[in-house]
Amino acid sequence: MRAPGDPAVYGYGDVNADFHVVGGSATEHGGASTGVPFTDSITGERLQSVLHDLGFAEEPYSDEPVLDNCYLSYLRLSPGDPRDLERFIDAELRAINAHILVGVGDEAVAYLLRAFTTQAEKLPADAANVHATDVRGRGFLVVPVKEPADWSGEDREALVERLAAILDSDYRQTKGVATTIG
Repeated sequence: MRAPGDPAVYGYGDVNADFHVVGGSATEHGGASTGVPFTDSITGERLQSVLHDLGFAEEPYSDEPVLDNCYLSYLRLSPGDPRDLERFIDAELRAINAHILVGVGDEAVAYLLRAFTTQAEKLPADAANVHATDVRGRGFLVVPVKEPADWSGEDREALVERLAAILDSDYRQTKGVATTIG
């Protein structure tokens, strides 16, 4: 649970996960009051229900979700402070070493496309236009996700279908070297 006076929302979940979900910040996607990414918000409710359907989360929604094979984090640790983040999220993404990077919202999608693929110039950073597709990256597969607060039923189902198809594939071949933490 959240430490008193701690404004940061740190990464959360299974540190040996193959799927790493990245959003903008707690202000944008929830978690400022709980200290857990993608909680206490409509975005969290919708995204966690997808994670539950796919077997990543034990419950359809929780402020402290029990996650398996999934890790959640944000580009910005502290609400409202965009300048201190890139080195932290970069280190976290490399430490978790997931095979699939799921970018939630325009900012996260743009960052993941720029940092982990060669497709940033070819694809729109507008998550709605590339929602529930997959982009082969440099050692990662990136899955862009439209803002969950703006989803229609079709958007949710498209994401469930795309991630289920990835789970059913040999997605671990997207990386050259597998590592385990812990």
